[in-house]
Amino acid sequence: MSKRVLIADDSQIARTAIRSLLARWPDVEVCGETRNGREAVDTALCLRPDLVILDVRMPELNGIEAASVIKRSLPETKTLLFTMYADYVGRVALAAGVDIILPKVNGLSSLIGAIEALLQ
Repeated sequence: MSKRVLIADDSQIARTAIRSLLARWPDVEVCGETRNGREAVDTALCLRPDLVILDVRMPELNGIEAASVIKRSLPETKTLLFTMYADYVGRVALAAGVDIILPKVNGLSSLIGAIEALLQ
């Protein structure tokens, strides 16, 4: 059975790059993409993905706020924060229930191991 991933980032370029990375795994399906935190929450509650990849700076709800709501409603769903602000949000993000925080400056290659670990 394939694992379902939701991508939430206000940047179309980032969403497309993450989708391309995930396409390498035959057993991973991108079940949705959203541009803001509110859409991320609503879509996650509807689709119940195995993993949500979130940016921090998004309109309506930021990634930490969205992750907190998602984790309270769907505790089995893993959350990964992929952000330029990883050094600044660590404690708050972990307290909100984020499973892994990765800095975007490390590039997409840093996502590979994290995604594999979270989807096992």
